[in-house]
Amino acid sequence: MNKVIKVLFVLLGGVFIILQGGGFEVEGAAISALLLLLLSLFYYRTTERKSKFFFWFLATFTLAHAFNCLAYYLPYLQDGEVDYPYYGTNILYILSYIFLIIKILKDLDLRHVFSELSVSILILLVLDVFCVIMVTATAEDVLSFYQYSLELIYNGVIMALLSVALINYMYRNDNKSMYFLVASMCIVFSEIIQLAYFYILDEISLGYIYSFLLVVAFSFFYLQSQKEFSGPEPSYLDDHIEL
Repeated sequence: MNKVIKVLFVLLGGVFIILQGGGFEVEGAAISALLLLLLSLFYYRTTERKSKFFFWFLATFTLAHAFNCLAYYLPYLQDGEVDYPYYGTNILYILSYIFLIIKILKDLDLRHVFSELSVSILILLVLDVFCVIMVTATAEDVLSFYQYSLELIYNGVIMALLSVALINYMYRNDNKSMYFLVASMCIVFSEIIQLAYFYILDEISLGYIYSFLLVVAFSFFYLQSQKEFSGPEPSYLDDHIEL
């Protein structure tokens, strides 16, 4: 049964990429929301060692995708009206990524990490600030002040996720942390390409690329959730969700 469900995930992922890349954004949003809902339920029902923060990430991200899908059916905004679905959806995405960051940070010995990787952390911090400002500035001319501020926070959070994933891999150096790093990289590149697709270049190829990267990201997120830690810290265990 599980193999059949996994095949269904692959098929739905392919349909999502085709629809999103082909410009059928409403249909693509509906398929992605369904896919994420099924993935969340599948993770909850089949994973023995569940991480509550990873589950909350899946649930919050799914909810954000569902809101994004429903937003297509709302009336068009008039001049001067506040785009509440835009703010609500993006806040949910930010919250979902924060759950992932907490998932990693809470099981790290931060004092040891900072003592061993202080130079690397400083370099990553400088690069994060530079990348966030540079990426967000590309859409400055088409965003209001509040939208720009939200995008700045959004990009800051996803860059923080990538940095935390990289530090986690440097510290743990195992397959689980490597999969998490690959997933985080795909998320970041997907978000950057999506930003370019929506605000800068209306190129069909960009739609295919960012949707493909999103599917790959969640594939690796799921794969890492099925692995146990095998790195240098034997006391590390994923936190358990209370059933």
